Amino acid sequence: MTPPAALPHVDAVTAALQDAGLTVYLGGAPPGISPTATEPFVVLYPDPGRVQAASLADDRTSFSGVVQLTCVGLTAEQVMSVSDRAIAAMSVVLTVTGRDSWRPESLDGLPVQRDDDVVPPVYYAPSRYRLRSIPQ
Repeated sequence: MTPPAALPHVDAVTAALQDAGLTVYLGGAPPGISPTATEPFVVLYPDPGRVQAASLADDRTSFSGVVQLTCVGLTAEQVMSVSDRAIAAMSVVLTVTGRDSWRPESLDGLPVQRDDDVVPPVYYAPSRYRLRSIPQ
């Protein structure tokens, strides 16, 4: 059996967030993109995950990974609104083709912060989720 890949899990997170009406970028916002009054966004920073043995037979079919969701907006209120929608989107079992997934586990988050290193300044708040799945 082929070991599980991280990208289908990240794609499932992206789909869940987009279904919640959020704009999602992977690994950073593209150059020149900044939030607007009507278009805040979420940036995903996934780790590559790890494949774990599911039994003593060493069948490496279980997947575990962590993805950071960084909600970005022009105001703290925008970031909180995006964060609320992201939390709701991540509160269901994600659909990963050929896999049975657990509901994403919220690990931690940081307070809303202002980034004055960009123009215009933006606010952001990161939170991390553990993703897990096994073959169907």
